Amino acid sequence: MMQNSSSRISSLNKQYRKTVLPNGIRVVTEEIPYVRSVSIGVWVNVGSRDEDNGNNGITHFIEHMLFKGTVRYTNQQIARSLESVGGYLNAFTTKEHTCFYARILDEHLPKAIDVISDLVLAPVFEKKEIEKEKQVVLEELKNLEDDPDDLIHEYLDKRIYSKHPIGFPIIGTAENIGRFTQEDMFAHMHRYFTPGNIVVAAAGNLKHEAVVGLAEKYFKFNKRRLSVQNRKAGPRRSLSLSDTFEKPIHQAYVCLGTLGYSIKDPLRYPLLVLNTLLGEGMSSRLFQNIRERYGFAYAVYSFVNLMSDTGSFGVYVGTDNNTIERSLGLIYKELRKLKSKPVGKTELQRTKSQMKGSMMLGLENMSNRMMRLGSGELYLGGYLSLEEVLRNIDAVKSEQVQEVANALFDRDNFSTVIFKSKSETPS
Repeated sequence: MMQNSSSRISSLNKQYRKTVLPNGIRVVTEEIPYVRSVSIGVWVNVGSRDEDNGNNGITHFIEHMLFKGTVRYTNQQIARSLESVGGYLNAFTTKEHTCFYARILDEHLPKAIDVISDLVLAPVFEKKEIEKEKQVVLEELKNLEDDPDDLIHEYLDKRIYSKHPIGFPIIGTAENIGRFTQEDMFAHMHRYFTPGNIVVAAAGNLKHEAVVGLAEKYFKFNKRRLSVQNRKAGPRRSLSLSDTFEKPIHQAYVCLGTLGYSIKDPLRYPLLVLNTLLGEGMSSRLFQNIRERYGFAYAVYSFVNLMSDTGSFGVYVGTDNNTIERSLGLIYKELRKLKSKPVGKTELQRTKSQMKGSMMLGLENMSNRMMRLGSGELYLGGYLSLEEVLRNIDAVKSEQVQEVANALFDRDNFSTVIFKSKSETPS
């Protein structure tokens, strides 16, 4: 007999376990016995918001350099270590976290932890490799600058957060990248890559005790390192800044946004519901109005960024130079409607079902489960069960969605960035 959905959710939540090692590293796992794979991530509580103007980009650069050789492995050995057994090894840097992760068959979990631990604990930062990697990251920066879809979000963050480090680009600047030294990287790692800042998260066909044993074996620090976390508090007031840039593009790109809520704020659930009904998917209000009704855009959506003590809300649209103002007018019209008119019962229920279904489907991916474990531990200090998340979504009321809209959707608090295609010069 098949389990009902609530029974399945309860059984999944029982697979979560957490252990704090004697040195302070946290190990969180979720055992899924019916798969053959394991997704493992080593999370470090450091990102671009922990930088300043002089070293902006160093966390991302270190992420690159850790793959260029360690005490025990060359860069080729690192590259082949998991690929040779069909696995996958990668990393990413965000504004608040850095993660080194792998997906492998369950039998190769010890190898994955071995390799990732060496990346995190024993890099060598050879000077010749540093100079080579600077060119690689500078090419990545050029690639970003050639991609208006991504670049416009960087520009918007800079305007929403002004001079606060959260507004810094994760990749940094060409000037900073060019002057990073071996000493800079060792100093930054010694400051932030500490046991108390590290979480080992794993999901898949595993045993919690085995992962704890492997973490104890491989994550040994030669010197006692104390965690340092003196982040500048996130801004509390939205600025209204608008800029237009002409670029060699064929389409106009528009991004507008304002400060939102942190990942710990109780109003995050009404905000997430609001965001889904406004701008997620083909059934959303923005898509149905701006694309389907008026045909002004191919891509239009809203988005929410939740961070430890702040966050942002925004809307993106790609349109023609001639329809920028009309598109902006339609966006603000939808925002005003959310402020003035409560969301109907049917639309609210449909939106909640969309969110819950998407979340449940995401659980079929071991990497998504691992990401949820690691980020949850760093942001919330524990595991938020799926049952609790679904309950919080179900509990959102129409008046709460309207409350959030009225709190955030003051046009005077929105910043706007526009990328326009350059006007053609008459021949």
